[in-house]
Amino acid sequence: MKLALPFLAGYLLDLLLGDPPHWPHPVRLLGRAIEYWESVLYQPRVAAGALFWLAVMGTTLTGVSGLLVAAAFLPRVAGLGLVTYFIYAGLATRGLHRESRQVEEALARENLPEARARLAMIVGRETAQLGPEEIHRAVLESVAENLADGVVAPMLFTLLLGLPGLFLYKAANTMDSMVGYKNYRYDRFGKVAARADDILNFLPARLTALLLVAAAAAVGPDPRGAWRILRRDAAKASSPNAGWPMAAMAGALGVRLGGPVTYSGHRLDKPFIGDPHTPLSGEKYHQAIRLLYAASLLMAAITFLSLLASGAGVWGILGWRS
Repeated sequence: MKLALPFLAGYLLDLLLGDPPHWPHPVRLLGRAIEYWESVLYQPRVAAGALFWLAVMGTTLTGVSGLLVAAAFLPRVAGLGLVTYFIYAGLATRGLHRESRQVEEALARENLPEARARLAMIVGRETAQLGPEEIHRAVLESVAENLADGVVAPMLFTLLLGLPGLFLYKAANTMDSMVGYKNYRYDRFGKVAARADDILNFLPARLTALLLVAAAAAVGPDPRGAWRILRRDAAKASSPNAGWPMAAMAGALGVRLGGPVTYSGHRLDKPFIGDPHTPLSGEKYHQAIRLLYAASLLMAAITFLSLLASGAGVWGILGWRS
């Protein structure tokens, strides 16, 4: 089975439907698998965390391989439909727009409690005391960072390693979001998950930054600013990857992102990224969403055309041909 057309159909479904909250979703199954293996293997040791990471990745690969075997025995249309659905489920352009928009809509209604509550669902920082400008900043940062790990990275791993690559990446990213914290429980156990996620996102983060520069050239507002701040500020963030898309977004919009945040009662003085040429506002959010869709479309075009030209099957251009 060739992957180009199922990828295109899955991407278009994501743009059309997003992630309906009551539909079954493979990432929720990944979450349950992660919880199971944590309950079985947890110890406050790095070695236990490494075994946990391998167990989750092995479970994911086994499940996806079984899915592909089942698809091969189904009628062709049913098999294509199954692969299309799982690609659709692994992408998040529309979902990222929807979740961030709910925060901005609450802000537009001057409903700060709702905006803070909505924001808490998509970021890890404390939101209870944030004002409107800080909420705008957090939303823009979330759009930039999640463009990398919710849109660009899944497409890149789909291109390279097909459906298994997509869900192995999603499993690694979900593990990081669940156990990759520097606290008493996870500082050691989650270290392998956090480092693996950093490694897997190294290339996607930088590719996302370049896509944002190209998107700014296509839809505005400021590609030169995006490139300038990217070169100047991308390495400022404590994360090896988060600063890249954030810097490109900040430069394109002419705003300053980053700065102090609070996690679990502890204030963290993150560096500022970008220049405060213009205030953070709902208009900047709308510009960010245009950049989100433009960068997503660029990456989708690259992925689709590469899959089509290579004739890659469900294991991607680096995997098995089928």
